Amino acid sequence: MRIILLGAPGTGKGTQGKFITEKYKIPQISTGDMLRESVVLKNKIGMIIKNIIEEGKLVSDEIVCHLIKNRIKKHDCINGFILDGFPRTIQQALYLSKKNIKIDYVLEFIIPHEYILERISGRRIHIQSGRIYHVKFKPPKIKDKDDLTGQTLITRKDDTKEGIKKRLEEYKKVHDPLVQYYIHEKKRGNTKFFQIDAMLSFSSIRKKLETILKK
Repeated sequence: MRIILLGAPGTGKGTQGKFITEKYKIPQISTGDMLRESVVLKNKIGMIIKNIIEEGKLVSDEIVCHLIKNRIKKHDCINGFILDGFPRTIQQALYLSKKNIKIDYVLEFIIPHEYILERISGRRIHIQSGRIYHVKFKPPKIKDKDDLTGQTLITRKDDTKEGIKKRLEEYKKVHDPLVQYYIHEKKRGNTKFFQIDAMLSFSSIRKKLETILKK
């Protein structure tokens, strides 16, 4: 089962991806996590990625495709995988096609942008593990401290309201053409495409996902 999760930052696709991973035993490959891991390593490509992210821009197709290509070759992807945050552009989608990487499901999570601002600006991250909290929806037991380690949580530089607005502007430029591409692929019988209301409760979304993934 090979799945693509589409949706603007803050739509909750990453959280639902974790549910799919647990239920269907396939890895969730988050390009955001891969990019941040590269930044933490502080190697040459990591420093390039760091500067791009802090400017609120999207990392180039060349860099992202290179990371994805290496990741899906690993043994844990033999029964499938979830791509979270990839593809972001038509060029990246075509890359999958050229490499004969068949996608079974494309799931797009939709939410009004005003709610995205609230969701992301309240987000707090435990950088070492990737655990995510929210000051309103999922606060840590102790303010600004990770529940398991007690280490300090951070607000990513691109999670400020200014950074979020830039990311949404960049996302909008490539989003509609990408959705149209997968609608076309659906009509050709190459994949199954579904849109999901991300304003629904987590449990409602999960029930919908279970129904979809049985088809």
